[in-house]
Amino acid sequence: MCAFPGTVVQWIASLFHQGNKIGRVHWKRPQELCDDPHLFVDGISAHDLHQGQLGNCWFVAACSSLASRESLWQKVIPDWKEQEWDAEKADSYAGIFHFRFWRFGEWVDVVIDDRLPTVSNQLVYCHSNDSKEFWSALVEKAYAKLYGCYEALDGGNTADALVDFTGGVSEPMDLLEGQFSQDEVARSQLFERVMKVHNRDGLISCSIRATTSADMEARLDCGLVKGHAYAVTDVRKVRLGHGLLAYFKSEKLTMIRMRNPWGEKEWSGPWSDSSEEWQKVSKSEREKLGVTVQDDGEFWMTFEDFCQYFTDLILCRLINTSYLSIHKTWEEAVMRGTWTHQEDPLRNRAGGCINHKATFLQNPQYVFDVKKAEDEVLICLQQKDRRCRPKEGKGENLAIGFDIHRVELNRKYRMHTTQQKVGGSIYINSRCVFVKKELKEGRYVIIPTTFDPGLQGEFLLRVFTDVPADCKELTLDEPPQTCWTGMCGYPLLVTQVHVLAAVGLQGQDSDGASDPYVIISCEGEKVCSPVHKDNRSPEFDTKGLFYRKKPKGSIHIEIYNKNVIVDSFLGRVTLTSEPNDLQQQHTMHLRDKGNRQGNDLPGTLTVRLVTCSTLTDI
Repeated sequence: MCAFPGTVVQWIASLFHQGNKIGRVHWKRPQELCDDPHLFVDGISAHDLHQGQLGNCWFVAACSSLASRESLWQKVIPDWKEQEWDAEKADSYAGIFHFRFWRFGEWVDVVIDDRLPTVSNQLVYCHSNDSKEFWSALVEKAYAKLYGCYEALDGGNTADALVDFTGGVSEPMDLLEGQFSQDEVARSQLFERVMKVHNRDGLISCSIRATTSADMEARLDCGLVKGHAYAVTDVRKVRLGHGLLAYFKSEKLTMIRMRNPWGEKEWSGPWSDSSEEWQKVSKSEREKLGVTVQDDGEFWMTFEDFCQYFTDLILCRLINTSYLSIHKTWEEAVMRGTWTHQEDPLRNRAGGCINHKATFLQNPQYVFDVKKAEDEVLICLQQKDRRCRPKEGKGENLAIGFDIHRVELNRKYRMHTTQQKVGGSIYINSRCVFVKKELKEGRYVIIPTTFDPGLQGEFLLRVFTDVPADCKELTLDEPPQTCWTGMCGYPLLVTQVHVLAAVGLQGQDSDGASDPYVIISCEGEKVCSPVHKDNRSPEFDTKGLFYRKKPKGSIHIEIYNKNVIVDSFLGRVTLTSEPNDLQQQHTMHLRDKGNRQGNDLPGTLTVRLVTCSTLTDI
């Protein structure tokens, strides 16, 4: 679908990759279909869109959501005023239109001509209510060009289109799994979450899952359609009652508004367009909500009914990274990577999921830090879309996912044994997988993988945190040898020190408590744990990793009490560790800095040590 496809073969390839299913198609320009064509007629609206002879309700639903956000659709349709038809400048019209979509981490320009597929002088695919308006048909053509042809849009994922329109992050939610229809508290929390996404210009879609092919697009008695994507166009708390009494009572109903891309077939239950429930709402409130009695595909439901009937919800968040915003600002780290298969285990980067224990840690690894006591972290893994290449037999996306492991605070080299898994995604053959996770202060490694080993592909990893996470790929397996190695020595051992917990520490603060933290030191390198407030028996759960040149050298662990001016000493232990040590876990009494036997201090410390002579064993 170049700017002006010149042959019949090119035109057919722009429509199908498996064969013509709609009969003889004529490509026509807008001025051949009406007298006075426009990009927009009376602005842009979700009501402009009607799905045509293509199973792309997922795309049309996403467009409906997009149409309600001026700041967003102007990114997709840039310079729209200059692209509008102008009767006074008819000679300057070149029949070329320019659109932009967010693809794999960047905004991509797509240029098309204005020829559109028709049958019997009617547009075959997406079209507007007004026969003079063409923005929806042109956006659809540009999006089809991105995927290779129109037929490639037959069946898809609304979450993908929402991301393509915004550069946001889509979070799919299973409403059945969350049991929101039965759990009122969970439902109330979900509503607040959905309303927050909507109010911050996010895009939302929903659907009722079809479990069989016969269920696809089957209409329920209540008017809803299974296996069909709906756009969420509003989320409100609607005030009930009339006049001043309504304000004094402050009775509000949680409600959600949706639109069917077909432009018809609406919900017929409570609070449908012409239902008597609307008499409970004042006329001014109804006007503010835009309630109509037309079968235009748009309708309201209570959120309770919504959770009763709908099974899947997609929240596409716009992740705010601007420091000028009044809303929460996220720090974003973007990593590009590839799964590449190599026979050499140390070079292989296509190890498959954790089920394949022998190869799992051969995948790419990315380290990041959580620098607050606790932080909400958003992680999105996206693969390069294979739907764009159906002719090459690569139309199916890989099943992808990722694990999150809590690692040593000073981890700089790749993991070679699995650590403490603290989270991860499901594995699915969608373009993106997403996880939102509360993580404690510390260092973490994300391992993005395909489900099966040996599969190759490109991916984009996006990590959002409250403060900069210093995210980077771990590429080296062990400390590199340099020209100084011969003079200074090269590590002979690697030791993992895991400080588990302390018990019965001395209370040094005025209230009898302490705010302890631990420092692990070995051969000049130190690792410091977070502070544990008001805790004389803290569970440190702190790890350090040390590459050692002195096999018989000591490992020192000291505990301090955090103070405003000068931190005070609570005790220390000293250990040694060699590869042939059988005892790995030690519980030891704290001593003073002189480390004399008869000079114990209050408290014990439990430590686990693992030492290997092969540097790539931990």
